[in-house]
Amino acid sequence: MGDTGAGHAAPAPLQEIASRISDLSKWREIFSFCGLEINSTTHQQGPSSAGHGAPRAGESPGPQPPSSVPRPLLLPQGMGGCPISPDTAVRLQQLLFGSTAPLFSCEWAAARFRFHPPRSHLAYALQAGQGGTRAILAAVQAHIITYLLFTRETECTHLERLCRLGHREQGQALATALAETLWAAGGGGRAVVCLVTAAVTTMPGEGCRANSFTERIQLFEFSEKAAAQEFISDHINCFRGEGSHGVILFLYSLLFSRTLERVQEDLGDAAPLLNISSGNITCTEAVLSLLLTGRASPRQLGGGGGGGGREPEPGAGHGGGGEAACPRGRVGFLRWERARRQRQVSPRLRTPRLPVWLCSLSGRHSVLFGTDSRLLSDWKAERIFHLYFYSGQQEQTQTACLTIDTHSHHWEEAQREGPCSPGRRRPALEMAIRTKWPGATVSWNGTDPFF
Repeated sequence: MGDTGAGHAAPAPLQEIASRISDLSKWREIFSFCGLEINSTTHQQGPSSAGHGAPRAGESPGPQPPSSVPRPLLLPQGMGGCPISPDTAVRLQQLLFGSTAPLFSCEWAAARFRFHPPRSHLAYALQAGQGGTRAILAAVQAHIITYLLFTRETECTHLERLCRLGHREQGQALATALAETLWAAGGGGRAVVCLVTAAVTTMPGEGCRANSFTERIQLFEFSEKAAAQEFISDHINCFRGEGSHGVILFLYSLLFSRTLERVQEDLGDAAPLLNISSGNITCTEAVLSLLLTGRASPRQLGGGGGGGGREPEPGAGHGGGGEAACPRGRVGFLRWERARRQRQVSPRLRTPRLPVWLCSLSGRHSVLFGTDSRLLSDWKAERIFHLYFYSGQQEQTQTACLTIDTHSHHWEEAQREGPCSPGRRRPALEMAIRTKWPGATVSWNGTDPFF
């Protein structure tokens, strides 16, 4: 009996060794997809990463738990497409970061286009979360709302168009919004969709670090918007699924649709497309411009000097200079900053063709929209009207409804405020609205003002 017990105990050390090898492989894969280089002996980043593959007790594996680090959705080979070249990978990295050294953070790698539950108050809304990807998600959200309210054929009316969405309708809306944005970036003649393949399609060039993601990119180019939209729809989980790197893939697609050469021309001597500060990666206004106008130039958003008067809005037959050469887009832009000098937004972006705006409120991004397509073309509709606001914040469970009155004035409202009121300090959203409708009053209809 003793010999039998000894015989069973012998494999235990082998099992433990095999388990540790498995753990080492797991951690190597995690750090690889997270953009951290490791070799067989030491980690290349992190003060506490020296040693063996798996972290010791008490050591942090990185800014996020390992379980939240996504893996790409790998497509089978033979789907066609064009592999990314080493030189192109280097140029892409330099456009994004200004050098080949930085890589996307775990937060960016985990970002995807994820909706709220179907057939709910926020069925139309993407879960924006926190961090630097919020600007991209909010811009795509604006295009989704534009499609659902003013393009999609349905018997539903007004806000019902946004709430009565199933899982399939959500995917269709996302595919339409992505295709619309890529097509605009391609100048109305092309769109490029980036997807991840199973095989490494290129090796990193000299001085460019591997990130186990960009090297798997395949480029699919389309000369018809309908074909691009159908392709995206067929592979929508490559943008919305967990582990898809969906936001990064869309950003890559946006740049290749515009072409890297034109993006560089748009930027000129400006900074790279992404900012890195204290470990956070955020979008510059060049990225916002690319999302809204198809050009990666902050000048497209406007930025002339201040000025208190109301500028003539385009669309009424009076266009000035360069504005006439740039037609109004389907999605507008409003901005408010807590600064003495307010940068003015281009009139054509304050007055888009449809009442949907991407808002930049003290650096945080959200969406403001109306349901009346006549709002910006019929002055009678601009007297008293409703606008709706989605901030993307987790605590928002319903779309906020605001009433805008352009015939009463906020200074008259201030005279009616009590002695304990906050006075002239207003929510940033109200101030952004007044850059479009100066002097208007904004009622939150019983909702506590937020954002």
